[in-house]
Amino acid sequence: MAQQARAGRRYLRAFVSGFFVAVPVTVTVLDRFACVARVEGASMQPSLNPDGGPECDVVLLNRWSVRNYQVQRGDIVSVLSPKNPQQKIIKRVIGLEGDFIRTLGYKNRYVRVPDGHFWIEGDHHGHSLDSNSFGPVSVGLLHARASHIIWPPNRWQQIKPSLPPNRGPLDTEEEEG
Repeated sequence: MAQQARAGRRYLRAFVSGFFVAVPVTVTVLDRFACVARVEGASMQPSLNPDGGPECDVVLLNRWSVRNYQVQRGDIVSVLSPKNPQQKIIKRVIGLEGDFIRTLGYKNRYVRVPDGHFWIEGDHHGHSLDSNSFGPVSVGLLHARASHIIWPPNRWQQIKPSLPPNRGPLDTEEEEG
């Protein structure tokens, strides 16, 4: 009986010590490297949630890749909403600092993206709260880059940067000519 009690305490001690190692490691991984997010709504259709049904896409968000606030045009990113800092939104990067953008309903038809900002839009225009509503977004609000669709299984894939047709920065030579 005493031998069973010692074995039980040994297992309990191993579990507790493992727990106190696993929790900080898990928190660090989720805080610094990657996490998952459920994409709800129609704003990123057809890239994400193409069917618009009850089953939402789940994406892997790579936090490590944006640690220096480096994004490229076409990346799908997660940012803290400029309208509601308690909410994270997922949109596509259309323009980077210094780019001239033709807007889709913003207060100015053309905008130069200021330093330290980028221009984001949902792929489903008219169903998206994005830079066309609130303007350029500070890079300080950048949370992560979506790198893979991990759910549902039939949509497993890497997310590659791409710009929708007729979106992106204006060619300055085109403007002048």
